[in-house]
Amino acid sequence: MTTTTLAVLVPLLPFLGSVAGLLLGRKAPGYVRPLAVLPTLAAAVLAVLVAVRQGGGTAIDAATQLTPTGSVPIDLALHIDGFAALVAVLVGVVATCVQIYSTGYLREDPRYPSYAALVSLFTSAMLLVVYSGDLMVLLVGWEIMGICSYFLVGHYWETPEARAASLKAFLVTKLGDVPFLIGLFALAADAGTFRITGVLGAVASGGLDHPTLIALLLLAGVAGKSAQFPLHTWLPDAMAGPTPVSALIHAATMVAAGIYFTARLLPVFAASAAAMTVLAVMAAITMVGSALAALAQDDIKRVLAYSTIGQLGYMAGALAVGDRGSAVFHLLSHAAFKALLFLAAGTVIHAAGTNSLTAMSRMGGLAKRIPDAYWTMTVALLALAAIPPFAGFFSKEAVLVAAEHTALGDRTVAPAGAGWTVLVAGLLTALLTAAYALRLWLRTFRGRGGEAPDHGRQPIAMTSVLWVLAIPSLGFGLTVTYLDDWFDGNALTPTLVTAVLGTGLAAAGAAVTYAVWRTLAARTPVAAPAPHVAHPDAEAGLVEAEALHLPHPAEDPADPGRALLGPLHGPAADGFHLDAVYRTAFVRPVLAAASLVRFLDREVVDTYVRAAGTSAKGLGWFVRRAQTGNVQTYLSALLAGSVVLAIVAVALANAVAGA
Repeated sequence: MTTTTLAVLVPLLPFLGSVAGLLLGRKAPGYVRPLAVLPTLAAAVLAVLVAVRQGGGTAIDAATQLTPTGSVPIDLALHIDGFAALVAVLVGVVATCVQIYSTGYLREDPRYPSYAALVSLFTSAMLLVVYSGDLMVLLVGWEIMGICSYFLVGHYWETPEARAASLKAFLVTKLGDVPFLIGLFALAADAGTFRITGVLGAVASGGLDHPTLIALLLLAGVAGKSAQFPLHTWLPDAMAGPTPVSALIHAATMVAAGIYFTARLLPVFAASAAAMTVLAVMAAITMVGSALAALAQDDIKRVLAYSTIGQLGYMAGALAVGDRGSAVFHLLSHAAFKALLFLAAGTVIHAAGTNSLTAMSRMGGLAKRIPDAYWTMTVALLALAAIPPFAGFFSKEAVLVAAEHTALGDRTVAPAGAGWTVLVAGLLTALLTAAYALRLWLRTFRGRGGEAPDHGRQPIAMTSVLWVLAIPSLGFGLTVTYLDDWFDGNALTPTLVTAVLGTGLAAAGAAVTYAVWRTLAARTPVAAPAPHVAHPDAEAGLVEAEALHLPHPAEDPADPGRALLGPLHGPAADGFHLDAVYRTAFVRPVLAAASLVRFLDREVVDTYVRAAGTSAKGLGWFVRRAQTGNVQTYLSALLAGSVVLAIVAVALANAVAGA
């Protein structure tokens, strides 16, 4: 079987599994889990075979015209280079792990068949984005992911939080997709083709007439999809969905799509120094702001959500300095440990027996009860904090090295100012990342909250996946010296300066956080055991804390984040009030405009419509009154009319004679 055929099957198999799951889910429930796991697993295996055959060498290209358009044709095309091959393997492996994990996590969920089918469709759409060689076909996968995220984030649609989160995720990403679509059309108009190879060829020959405009329009879509400032606000709220969905969105689909797209078309962005500068500033604000917000969150999943935003900022920063190799390297590394973090967090939540118990201030006694989650999450947090020799250290250092080279003028793809911006923000974020990673670990596994009821040993489908993902979280970075051919031939090894600075700042952040926690913990009494929640929907995760009347976490005096942030804690916990700004700047004006339109429709347009109807009705009444059926009335009216006509005729005759 040719490599091209194998590549076509990679996105096709999860799609067919999704269709079969939707059709057979209710009629043959015994087939649901095999249809969820096996096609995705087969796609992952085929993606590995494609990567082996591609080997980091010459890109594989194949195309057939999908439809003639009269101007710019649309092709069903494949373009598989080293980046695409590795990212496809990542998507397949993480999606398979999520599907296997979900068989245990959602084993009692009545909507599991539709959930599993949507996860397969989500996976297929991302694989289409990865392998596509035509921008219009890529856009199809891009938009399918958007609608899948809407349904999956809103899986627990009984809760208002899930409904609001799914709608917010859809609308915010669509806000970026509109200029993104315009940018794609403008790019195709300048390049004369939607084929990625053709676009890159046009850029190399100076064929783009409006590079800055096109790049900025495309960046709007990237910011929405990959949760970059200022369109990142949907991602923390998306935690209302099932935890495996969070792992999939944060690690292998959706948010990875924007970074991957930018890496694939990096020469388009590099053609404009202004666009690279904007991308650098956007990445810097995203990195630092999200790290501060993560340090202030009490919900374990929101900490991880802000962590994802910050790590995506690292990837965007690498792209802003013109190094797509380090960006994709960090994308791969981050996918392993972030999927592990979310799935381990799901195990913690599952062990507590309710989806509502996600507040770290309520956790206690979990380290001994769920050792699999404890040890694997420890590995993942060390990778997140970029502690050597874990995977995050090597990939984060690759980003910092790229920023250093640009800042010092060794690389001229981007302005030196962009390099300094990314480098400084990256080092500061390294300090903050270690601080909130250690804070999460201490409060989750060494917390002094009330101990939740023990719901027994976790399903093997969940715990086994954690250990599978722990392997790349620990060892993927050690393969860096063997991956040069896959990343444009650029070396991704750390340098002494950035390694010492980055690791030193991370160690300092962790040390200060631990010292503050020890001091505060010594002053704080141990909380009483948490009450058992007997609500029938609690274990299915269908009811949130508010509906269960659980007490909200008070201002935890043992929280080191509150002490470290000081007056910044309140704004950081609320995402620096960016949602309030959006409500004031966008939501309220739109609602006011809608109210005005409703008023005009009701009081002006409807008034004219009602008046026209009333006039016709009055005229009909008058005509009806005239039709009495009385002959004497008709003769009287005829005589009166004749007299009036005679009088008028005489008056006119006299007027003419007088003239």
